[in-house]
Amino acid sequence: MPPVRAVPPSAGRPFAAQVVEGRAAAAPPAEHYARLVRIAYLVLAPSLGRNRRVLSAHWLTQRALAGGRRADPGDAYAYVRLRVLSGALEAGLPLFRFARPRRAQFPPLVPQVWGLRLFPHSCGADELALEQALAGVSGPCRAAHVLRGLEGLDDAEVCRVLESAGVADPRAALLEAGGLAAPHSLLSSPEFDPCSLQVRPTDPVGRRRRGRTLLAGAGALLVCGTLLLMPGDGLGGPSAASAPLYARHETAQRALDPAALRRVPDRLWRSSTRRDFTVWPTRGDRAGDTGLLGRALAAWARPGPAVATSATPGTPDGPPMGPPQLLYAGEAGVAAVVLFHDGLRVVRYAEPRNADPSRGAALDFARVDGADAVAASALVVQRRAGRIRYLTAPWVREAGVRDLLAPRAAARPLPRDRHGVTDPLTEPEARGRADCRSWQALELRDGTAARLMTDLGELTPVRLTSGAPRSPHDVSGGSEREGWARTACLLPAMRSNGVRTVNSWPYARQRLPEGAGNALWLCTRADTWRGTGSRVLAQFHAPPELSGGTGAPGAVAARSEDSPDCGTRRPRVLAGVLWKSDGGRWYVLAAGSGQFVSVTATGGVRGRASGRLLALPAREGDRPRLDGLLSDGGRAGALR
Repeated sequence: MPPVRAVPPSAGRPFAAQVVEGRAAAAPPAEHYARLVRIAYLVLAPSLGRNRRVLSAHWLTQRALAGGRRADPGDAYAYVRLRVLSGALEAGLPLFRFARPRRAQFPPLVPQVWGLRLFPHSCGADELALEQALAGVSGPCRAAHVLRGLEGLDDAEVCRVLESAGVADPRAALLEAGGLAAPHSLLSSPEFDPCSLQVRPTDPVGRRRRGRTLLAGAGALLVCGTLLLMPGDGLGGPSAASAPLYARHETAQRALDPAALRRVPDRLWRSSTRRDFTVWPTRGDRAGDTGLLGRALAAWARPGPAVATSATPGTPDGPPMGPPQLLYAGEAGVAAVVLFHDGLRVVRYAEPRNADPSRGAALDFARVDGADAVAASALVVQRRAGRIRYLTAPWVREAGVRDLLAPRAAARPLPRDRHGVTDPLTEPEARGRADCRSWQALELRDGTAARLMTDLGELTPVRLTSGAPRSPHDVSGGSEREGWARTACLLPAMRSNGVRTVNSWPYARQRLPEGAGNALWLCTRADTWRGTGSRVLAQFHAPPELSGGTGAPGAVAARSEDSPDCGTRRPRVLAGVLWKSDGGRWYVLAAGSGQFVSVTATGGVRGRASGRLLALPAREGDRPRLDGLLSDGGRAGALR
């Protein structure tokens, strides 16, 4: 993976500020409608067909312009362009069975054209070759090519825009775009202008046949809908939290009976050989409310249209196989909350305290199989208005709050009620590094150690650790807290991924050129409950006096997903950055873990260093490739 800059790049000039000499930079985005539609058309997947791309490009641009009224006038064009890019990239995402679809993945509601097909004017062989090349690359690659060729942005600004549009790996998109050989001038060709169109009729015979089929299908759907909405035994109906009954299996019916719920005695965990969710006692002031428990079980078995359902990746959201364990039933703020455990999952049901079905309900699933005493230390009971309440395990003796961005500050106590529910604490920042000023983490003590946990948007808090991949330990001591102070604001990149633990490993320390001090290299790895989907970040921490202080986020040198690097199976890593000294000179810096005996750079910068640290003079914009020789004689590339 080529290295990235460790200093903020200069911002590229948006197109709205370059249109005509003497024109205001804050020109209304609507004046650039044709250009924005062209950007959407080029980024949309060619597999959609030219007619669908034309209509979708206009719809995405009109929707972006409607939302652009909230933007600052000086940044209006860049804001609208970002919305257009985000929509076009979402439209190219595949539809998965259990994933929540995005609106842009479906055909546009407006504009609509009946009986005609629209497509831009055909041009020469060069345009056709570019169209075929764009069809063979990814959506982020098309977006990078358009931003670089049509908008004239430099690579650093292209990366920034792609990251803001939700692209997971902007650098990979730029590398892929570099393989497109077509000249950038072709992007301005009439072949890609969805505002200058040709018209052809559709097939009248086929249209009439499809119309008859749709009419028959609508009739069948109306009959089925009427049958489904007919009242059964009082649990169904259009306003209820559960859909009408469709099965009478004995085990399924028993799972809906609140009296059959498994309830664990208060002190069983003290004598049990296990310390996990199976020994959590049943708690809460409404643990005996059969009405609340019955509604929660019915919604779990048959979630109706009034129930908002979510599940962490890899977590099945089907009904219980039998009577589940009741962990908690009580009130938290304005909601009544029930927590279940069925051996594989923790399930949270929440409804308004007055049980008004018209106000809806929420049903959340999280996978927790294989949980130990630490992973089963707490669950989220309520998340509302940026505040979180946790239900702690019975073996937790003390709870506190620690701001990760203040490593020298002591943890403050966090009160709990008699059931183990904490007072609300501030939800960690989720908007990115620029707005990250505080990160409130949960510190739990069980009599043996202090465990640091944080919220990443799911039912189970995530355990934070430090140390080598094969011997991670709980965060302790000033140096480890200082490392986490510069890592915390990177955690939003790991949200909502079913994360179980995040380990931060300081694998190398490097003396910077020109006597600028010492830099620290860290590898941060997030492992999931399901075992796949891990995310890895290699970080470069320049001295605090050069990078904005002890709480300033580190520079992300490389990132990867589903990589064994920095994990127990492959506890090694190599990464690099392009660094600028106070004297204005550029250097390629790289560091590997202890397994590397030499590091080599090729490409824009060439050189080799014995040992695992490399520092070579470079120029702005250089993109070297890194690899290294391992102590066992093998070679390994940089994290990517």
